[in-house]
Amino acid sequence: MKTLASLMLAGALVFAFGQSSFAQMTPPAATTAPAAPKAPATSADDVAKKAKSKECSAKADAQGLHGKARKEFREKCKKS
Repeated sequence: MKTLASLMLAGALVFAFGQSSFAQMTPPAATTAPAAPKAPATSADDVAKKAKSKECSAKADAQGLHGKARKEFREKCKKS
């Protein structure tokens, strides 16, 4: 019985010291600021590509194309 009490006391001490050192190791959440999101860089070339893509999509819609035929049409349209 004396051994059981000694083990319980030792376990309680280990638990108590373990909790206090763990609390010291974790930094407070308020000290780290989240990184600001970067704004996407849009160049004139990107804007032109998006406009051409939308134009080709509209043409594919007008022709009622779907699936593989639509994809092939859009690829050819964007290259021209």
